[in-house]
Amino acid sequence: MTQPVLLDVDTGVDDALAILFAVAHPEIDLLGITCVAGNTSLENVVANTLRVLDVADAPPVPVAGGALRPLIETPRASHVHGSDGLGELSTHPDFAHPRSTRAADPRHAVDLIRDVLLASTAPVTIVALAPQTNLALLLRQHPELAPRIDRILFMGGSAGVGNATPVAEFNVWHDPEAAAIVIDSGVPTFMYGLDVFNQVTIGRTDADALVASPRASARFAGRLLQFPMGDDPDAPDAATTDAAFATADARYTGHIGDAGALCALVDPGALRIERHPVRVELAGFARGQTIVDRRRRAGEDAIHAPGERAGSAGALPGPALVDVALDVDRARYARLFLDTIARLP
Repeated sequence: MTQPVLLDVDTGVDDALAILFAVAHPEIDLLGITCVAGNTSLENVVANTLRVLDVADAPPVPVAGGALRPLIETPRASHVHGSDGLGELSTHPDFAHPRSTRAADPRHAVDLIRDVLLASTAPVTIVALAPQTNLALLLRQHPELAPRIDRILFMGGSAGVGNATPVAEFNVWHDPEAAAIVIDSGVPTFMYGLDVFNQVTIGRTDADALVASPRASARFAGRLLQFPMGDDPDAPDAATTDAAFATADARYTGHIGDAGALCALVDPGALRIERHPVRVELAGFARGQTIVDRRRRAGEDAIHAPGERAGSAGALPGPALVDVALDVDRARYARLFLDTIARLP
């Protein structure tokens, strides 16, 4: 049985892996992809998304550009995905195709999501792999559409440490107001955060086998896995040759990253999931932190301000309940990822 799915992406390296997975998996009915500035500029995100669909030989899928910047902050592209946002593969000799012949949908991302929700005969799952600016705009402009969303499964947040800051994960940190709007919207939400994101990896042997494959999609996935995302000062500026990729051996991590959120969609049984109150911190040093309340009994806040939390505008509703992924069978998801992309041409 297929699930109607919309992807919201800021296509960097791991979003690309997630798109490959979504196109290939038989239980995912991919209704559309919306793009937002995040890992890279909106222009790059749209171009990268179309390029990935080409590599996957995907059927026609509407792809629409959305928010150019967060609701409040200025754009703050990640430094870990290369200058093109795609691990420099846009200039790699194996994949430096002419610009995609697919045309971006002329609608704004918010309008595409609205139209897809209205046209679907079943509630749609939105898988958000990016800052949630587009979704916040949708829920503010069209709150009446919330019942048409089955749930929002978002890659973002953390119950522990952050990566953009000591406590904040990048997608939420990039636009914390948007994340807060989505989490507090009343739409069921599922958080696939850094607690599980960092665990699922593909071994170097498997990545090398993908690179050696005769299938273009496999070679592409292998190169994405080999790209040394991170802030290693010795990382090559542009890993565009076999030699440059080979120098990354010591830094190889093989993270499937955002693709893990798609694994969670089709195989939630591999996760330890707990439902907890979650709120997004919007001020101070901890701005962008997802505060996951894992306490087993009430604290002083429940005694002195029951059901409320303090905010700059006075008392606000208590934190929303969110399904939070806290642990994962990493080998099971690694196998699921490899088996799924093996379906691609």
